[in-house]
Amino acid sequence: MKIYISFCSVYAMLAFCCCTNFLEVKPDIKMVIPKSLQDAELLLNDYATMNTGYPIYGEWSADEYYITAETFDARLDFDLRNTYTWMDIIYDDVSQWQRPYRTVFNANQVIEIIDKGKVDNNTAKAKSLLGVAHFFRAFAFQQLVEVFAPAYQVTTASTEMGIPLRLSPDMDEPSTRASVQETYNQIVQDYKEASYRLPIDEGIKGRPFQASAYAGLARTYLVMGKFEEAYAYADSCLQLNSDLMDFNDLKSGNSLPIARFNIEVLFAAISATSGPMNLNYGLVDSTLYKSYAPTDLRKTIFFRANTYPLDSYGYKGSYDNGMANLFVGLTTSEVYFIKAEAAVRIGKIDAALTALNTLGVSRYERDKYVAVTERNPASLLSLILKERQKELVFRGRRWSDLKRLNLDPRFQKTLKREIHGIVYQLEPNSRKYAYRIPEIVVNNGKIPQNIR
Repeated sequence: MKIYISFCSVYAMLAFCCCTNFLEVKPDIKMVIPKSLQDAELLLNDYATMNTGYPIYGEWSADEYYITAETFDARLDFDLRNTYTWMDIIYDDVSQWQRPYRTVFNANQVIEIIDKGKVDNNTAKAKSLLGVAHFFRAFAFQQLVEVFAPAYQVTTASTEMGIPLRLSPDMDEPSTRASVQETYNQIVQDYKEASYRLPIDEGIKGRPFQASAYAGLARTYLVMGKFEEAYAYADSCLQLNSDLMDFNDLKSGNSLPIARFNIEVLFAAISATSGPMNLNYGLVDSTLYKSYAPTDLRKTIFFRANTYPLDSYGYKGSYDNGMANLFVGLTTSEVYFIKAEAAVRIGKIDAALTALNTLGVSRYERDKYVAVTERNPASLLSLILKERQKELVFRGRRWSDLKRLNLDPRFQKTLKREIHGIVYQLEPNSRKYAYRIPEIVVNNGKIPQNIR
C-alpha cells in the first residue's frame, strides 16, 4: 500500500489538531489540504489511522477476564486501575477519544473532495472512495458511541447525550454533543451511503466492501433493538459473503493460530492497545472457559494454559494475529450470531437454528457437533446469547452487549472484581456504562461531561 511520506507527515500534524478542540493554537494548513482524487485515496489507504486505535475502555471494564493483584500493582497505571475497578475518576488521556476522530477527519476530507464537486465524482473510483469514507466515519462513530454514551433506548435516545458528530473537516467548527438518537441516525445514514457505493469485492486489505457495510448496519440495528432490520442486513451480508473458517484446519498448538485477514474478516480494525487484556496479563474468566465443551475447538484455538497462576488461561485467538491490540472489526462469525439472535426475536426459529448450527459445525471436532434443536424462543435466545459470548470473546463486543442486555431484566448482570480483599461492583444500567470523556476534552472543547 503506497503512502507518500511527505504528505502523511503533514497530515499527521494536522490530524493531531482536529476534532477535539483541545489545542488552542492551530497551524495554518490551508495550503496543504488534500484536493485531488489521488489525495483522497492516500488518506483512506492510511491503515494506521483508519483501521487502528479504536477505544477499548469498555472491554477493559467488561467481564471476560480478570487480573492478579500482582499485575494490578505492577503493570497497571493509575488510569488503568481506575478503569478496571470502575472508580470513574477524572483522567486526561485523550488517545482513545482522539484517534477515532482522526479517522473521522480523514473521512470528512475525502467526502468534501468528492461529494462537493472538487473532482469528477461520476467515476467508479470516486464512487468507491466516497463509499469507503462514509463507512469509516460510521465505524468510528459507532466505536465511540458504544464506549462514551449510554445504551440506546427508544424512550430516552432523543434526550440522552451521544457524541460530537464531526461532519466537516473544518477544524474551527465548534464541537457539540448530538443526542444518542441523532448519533445512531448518522451511523445508519453513513453505512447506507457506503452500501450504495462500495464494490462487491475489494482487493486492498483493510478496505471495506459492500458486505462490510451490511455487517455494520446489522451490528448497529442489533444494538438499537431493531431486530427486523438487523436480521435483514445480516442476511444480506451473508448472501454476499458467508465464509467461515473450519477450526479443524487450524493448528491449535501455534502461539497465534488464527491468520490475519482470514476469510471471515469483513473489515479489519484493532483497538488502541490490549492493555490488561494482553495475553500475558489478562486471565480468561474461569466460568467462561469452563463453558466450552471438550470437543469445542475454540477451547484450544482461543486459549492458552498458563504456568502461573495454575489453572488459568490467556487469550490467543486474535483475528489480527497479534497480542498488542484487540481485534474489533467485523466478521462473518459475528454476523451469523446477529442473524441468529435477531431471527429468534422476530419469530424466525428455523432461520435462527440454521445460522447457529452453521457456525457451530465449523467450531467443533469433525462429526462431534450436536445440532441445536431447541424451539422455545426464550430458551433458544438464552442459548444464542451464551454462544455469542463464547464466539466473540475478546473481540470488542462484550461491553456493548452488557449495556444492551442489561435493559432486559432477564439478562441483567452485576459485575464484580476483588483486589486485595476489596470487592468492586458495577450495577446493571449504571451511568458508568457511558465512560467518562477525558477532562481536557470537556474543558477545552466546552462540551458537557457524561451524567453521573
